[in-house]
Amino acid sequence: MRPSRPHPALLFVAIFIGTFLLHIPWLQLPYFWDEAGYYVPAARDLLLSGTLIPHTTVSNAHPPLVMAWVALWWKLFGYAPLVTRSAMLMVASFSLLGVFRLAQRVANTQVAIASTLCTALYPVFFSQSSLAQVDLAAAGLTFWGLSEYVERRWSTAALWFSLAALAKETAILAPLALAFWEAVRLGGLGTKWRVLRRDSEPGSGRNYGRSVSLLIPVLPLILWYGYHYSRTGYVFGNPEFVRYNVAATLNPLRFLLALALRLWQAFGYLHLWLLTGAMVLAMRLSPEKDGEVERPRIAIATQMIFLVVVGTYVTAMALIGGALLARYLLPAIPLVIIEAVATLRRRVTYWPAIVAVIAAAFVMAWFWNPPYGFSPEDNLAYSDYVTLHHDAERFLEARYPMARVLTAWPASDELTRPWLGYTTRPMQVVRIEDFSLEQVISAADFRQNFDVALVFSTKYEPAHPLLDRWKSWTDLKRRFFGYQRDLPAAAAAQILGGRIVYSAEKNGQRIAVIEIEKAEILDAQNFDAQNLDAKHSIERSPHTLHR
Repeated sequence: MRPSRPHPALLFVAIFIGTFLLHIPWLQLPYFWDEAGYYVPAARDLLLSGTLIPHTTVSNAHPPLVMAWVALWWKLFGYAPLVTRSAMLMVASFSLLGVFRLAQRVANTQVAIASTLCTALYPVFFSQSSLAQVDLAAAGLTFWGLSEYVERRWSTAALWFSLAALAKETAILAPLALAFWEAVRLGGLGTKWRVLRRDSEPGSGRNYGRSVSLLIPVLPLILWYGYHYSRTGYVFGNPEFVRYNVAATLNPLRFLLALALRLWQAFGYLHLWLLTGAMVLAMRLSPEKDGEVERPRIAIATQMIFLVVVGTYVTAMALIGGALLARYLLPAIPLVIIEAVATLRRRVTYWPAIVAVIAAAFVMAWFWNPPYGFSPEDNLAYSDYVTLHHDAERFLEARYPMARVLTAWPASDELTRPWLGYTTRPMQVVRIEDFSLEQVISAADFRQNFDVALVFSTKYEPAHPLLDRWKSWTDLKRRFFGYQRDLPAAAAAQILGGRIVYSAEKNGQRIAVIEIEKAEILDAQNFDAQNLDAKHSIERSPHTLHR
């Protein structure tokens, strides 16, 4: 008799309750970085005007599935960060159910429980679970597609992969990689690779149909891009978006550097090395036995499928994408976790204890920032950013309600869009690109046009960086990855001719308000804020357009 399995609906409810409870402290935070810069404005435009193409932000040509989901929740329950984050936790729970389903089908229920727990607690997945962004949704739908694929349900697999591509265009990588893999197995390597096939694998005629079915998800993506072109005049996002994510990344040296970083993110980032390292060590042990039978491993054919998908994402995300964000690898990392957990169960007697230690290390990484630069959205450092900005901008609004504020994106959006949750009314903003020495000196030339400056760290800076002590590495980051060093607030105040009236710092991130001292205050009518804003709007495009 087959052991009973929990009903998927009950399992989903259990996952959602657990996930919701873990995220309660952060559910009412204002929107963070790319949420505020693109995804929330795009969903809000859809809610208010019914348009799939955003008009309050420059369109990146991202498919609209996730934005439509968020807009639906706002329509039903009202516009609020709590509603937004609850909607995304529903998506995260559904994604975790997909991880459980996939792990259960390729291994067993024990591996599925442990893999789902590790995935849920892994810092990048945990932090992304409540953020209104598209990568986790695309990953979750990909897991459901893979689950159907390994069961050889081609039509339903094509459906899930199609939905994943409509969540984010890069999700098309998984079905394309699998179609290529099927073509390789079907080609001249059929007899040589027979060990990779299941005993019950269909004949070659079915294999051709399988490869074709994996190309079906391309069709809805083509339709979306056709619609986007008809409305905007460009296909793959605005020209700056394409330049930043494709044209500017096609350099052999940059690719090798990005590939090394992507491999680290896939196998070692934020304590993931503990799990993959334990897997490598466990491979030296003999398989455990249940009675007289060795514990089974994940089928070699399935392991090859996982390897193809992980390898495709690591390579593709090293080749394209101006920002090397870890969330871009969310469709790949849970596959690594499933494989590692299955290996530990097969070869280690007390494998649950090892998994428990690794899960605890993942939780520690929610709060612990590594000794190298990383994106604050990869753990709870994003909440530090939001808290710092919320407090500073409320101070700014209360003390200088009519002031013209010099700042950079995304604070410029936070100050001009009260519906992002930082201020109660829009403020006048003068935008610069960042707070590098060059930008601050440039801003000092027109200091008569702003009254205060809001300066902040545009990236996490560890107190004792692990790699930045080598000048060559810093130079490579500047050349290929847009790295720049923000001036300290005191230095910015000296250059701008002002004094610091508010400052705060938390876990490697900082913010300050600088009041500009002037011999003569010009009338506001002499300054056309809109023209200056237009002059500098293109300078923020690499930040707002690359996600």
